Amino acid sequence: MMQCTDIHDRFLFRLISKKAFLYTEMVTTGAIIHGKCLEQLNFNREIEHPVAVQLGGSDPTDLAICSKICSSLGYDEINLNIGCPSERVQKGSFGACLMQDPELVKDCIVAMQEATSIPITIKCRIGVNDRDDINFLNEFVAKILNPSLKTIIVHARVAILTGLTPRQNRQIPPLKYENVYQLKHEFPGLEVVINGGIKDVDDSLEHLNKVDGVMLGRSPYDNPMIVSNVDSKIFNEIDLGKDRQTVLREYLQYCLHQLDQGHPLSRTLKHIFGLNRGLKNAKSFRKLILETIQKNNLEVTQEDLISMV
Repeated sequence: MMQCTDIHDRFLFRLISKKAFLYTEMVTTGAIIHGKCLEQLNFNREIEHPVAVQLGGSDPTDLAICSKICSSLGYDEINLNIGCPSERVQKGSFGACLMQDPELVKDCIVAMQEATSIPITIKCRIGVNDRDDINFLNEFVAKILNPSLKTIIVHARVAILTGLTPRQNRQIPPLKYENVYQLKHEFPGLEVVINGGIKDVDDSLEHLNKVDGVMLGRSPYDNPMIVSNVDSKIFNEIDLGKDRQTVLREYLQYCLHQLDQGHPLSRTLKHIFGLNRGLKNAKSFRKLILETIQKNNLEVTQEDLISMV
């Protein structure tokens, strides 16, 4: 979810759900160590918990350093991404290509665990290239598992490392949920979280009959209000109960404040394109967002935007 689940997007989702576990976009170890993206590690400490930071890297020493930094910032979890199939990530020798080297993955996990006391988790695919069988995933997990590794998040598609774009890797390889279900059966003491092609909270409930958790990515980003009932349906707590207009009004006030802090509207408003998805004014709403960004005039258009949802 690069350039999607940033600090602003996570603020938006905290206006909708107080309980959902939020994840940052992937941040590489090199960018952290060389100070090129420290701003990406910022989060809203007052409202964002529980929140995890996702790291990309393959050097155990670098991952340990970054885990210490992230731990000191107050994150609740550090997640190692070994599922991203992009060519840029492969050139850095991390992401999904790491599934071909379970011993290195194991070393990375141990180094991270020794650097911090907060939970270390991983996010992977069911396999790589032509290996998307159940045995591959089970054997991979068996090789990297240690007593302190409690949670694995699995995108239920194979990662094709050549010939497909990251977007195509989210669409073309078939979903094989049964592989993830089998992983839970094989390792009953492991918390297994399923990801990939899951549309909404009701869809999630079906998977929770077989696994411990569900991760939603693109579906709520494209339509944030689908998680407005997650607190009650998943966590048995009272929903925040905010309608679209209330959520948008509060978020636009946040955007104006962020604008004063130097964060352009292009960074904050891009997250609300789907806030009225499925409504009759959706196209006009998106058009007005673009005009607002171009003219930098949110104070002028905010009431019109609110009236469209």
